[in-house]
Amino acid sequence: MLKRTTLVIALFSLVFCQFTKAQKPDELKSRPPKAMQEFRAAWIASVANINWPSKPGLSSAEQQQEAIDLLNLLQRLNFNAAILQIRPQADALYKSSLEPWSYFLTGTQGKGPEPYYDPLKFWVEAAHDRGLELHVWLNPYRAHHSSGGEESAASVVKSKPELVVKLKDGQYWMDPSKKEVQDHSAAVVRDIVKRYDIDGVHFDDYFYPYESYNGGADFPDDQSWNTYQKSGGKLTRGDWRRESVNKFIERVYKEIKAEKKYVKFGLSPFGIWRPGYPESIEGMDQYDKLYADAKLWLNKGWIDYFSPQLYWTVNAQKLSFPVLLGWWQSENTKSRHLWPGMNVGLGGDDKNVDEVINQIMITRGITPQSKGALHWSIAALVKHEKLRQGLLDGPYQKQALVPSSEWLDNKAPLKPIVTVAPKDSLLQIKWSHPEAKDVFKWVVYFKYGEKWSYKIMNRNDAVLDILMAINKGTTGKDKTLLSAYAVSAVDRTGNESEFVEHQFGQYKD
Repeated sequence: MLKRTTLVIALFSLVFCQFTKAQKPDELKSRPPKAMQEFRAAWIASVANINWPSKPGLSSAEQQQEAIDLLNLLQRLNFNAAILQIRPQADALYKSSLEPWSYFLTGTQGKGPEPYYDPLKFWVEAAHDRGLELHVWLNPYRAHHSSGGEESAASVVKSKPELVVKLKDGQYWMDPSKKEVQDHSAAVVRDIVKRYDIDGVHFDDYFYPYESYNGGADFPDDQSWNTYQKSGGKLTRGDWRRESVNKFIERVYKEIKAEKKYVKFGLSPFGIWRPGYPESIEGMDQYDKLYADAKLWLNKGWIDYFSPQLYWTVNAQKLSFPVLLGWWQSENTKSRHLWPGMNVGLGGDDKNVDEVINQIMITRGITPQSKGALHWSIAALVKHEKLRQGLLDGPYQKQALVPSSEWLDNKAPLKPIVTVAPKDSLLQIKWSHPEAKDVFKWVVYFKYGEKWSYKIMNRNDAVLDILMAINKGTTGKDKTLLSAYAVSAVDRTGNESEFVEHQFGQYKD
């Protein structure tokens, strides 16, 4: 006991002396390797109550508990982002003056939660408290889903019927070519970015609707097409439709940046641009069917992260995950984040868990400068214990920071201010920052013997207790002592500060 106490006092004395004098980098024998950077996100769908809330009309407390359960799951699995659908059908799972409350939230479109709370504000704060980014997922053009209940008077279907068309499967779709549609959807995005502390805005693959939604018939936009032609328009109908979507995507990107530059804009289009790109690929032509020129958006850099839905297996000959990912990477001329969408809902057996892990490892190999993937959907993580354990035992064993977005901000925050004190057999590390609003996360590095480890801390964390020594064996007699620690600050765009670091020298227990 006396020996242990003496060790603790000796270690603290050395730490205190080293902390109180300036230390030059060349005095350190080794630097901590930086924490891993990898985007790890899951989609959380509200349309048709796929993921959250589990059904319409839950109490506010039940909705909040379901949200907390999902976020806790992502935190346990070392994810760092959630992509929450908050506008499934020109409605709102948040307080909005532009569109009605969602049917999928309360069971009645236009009716808010009772007792009242703002679900998006709740999700943002709960996600950030757990070290997770919160990206809002919006459908820019869908006006009413077939499972979406009765439209309220405030629905665009009733309040502005001239902007929508009805599809044969019962859905209503806003006409992407109409300026009023573009103005309205852009205003919705601006409003959310301005009022909420979100980390990203996300669109998926729904631009012009899939043919199957309209019974295989063409999109019913004769009125706006004829107006365009009469005005002297020269584009083909397909090019005219694509141009409407292109203008909207570019506009949304610029308007997000004008409001809050650090808020990322992400797109998750259908995984194939066109059949034959690359040569072995067959499948639907989104360029010609959805009028989405996703390659152009990537080439132009009108996005911060690009997540094509590569929902096929590695060995699918005509739709191979790595073949498609490699092609998209070749088109990533602006070096944006390329984080593919993965289908993790293939099942929970060993074969499918292995497929998911293989795909994650492939993304690390193809996009090593900015690793990451989006998981469709959180339901598979909830359902399959083998998948959860496979991720934790494998690629998601350690925490990871979201990769930095240098085109948005490449200025690292200042170093944190660090103090230390002994606490029984522990070393208590405390930190603060001269510009606290510039910090989103902290990283505490610690070294036992020659091996570095780290722990990513959340925005409100200010202290971490670490052991002065850890057991090397099972007897507890053979110990490895804490030999160094370091602390850094990370900002909203992923820039990590320089370390505040100290080494203790060599000791024997």
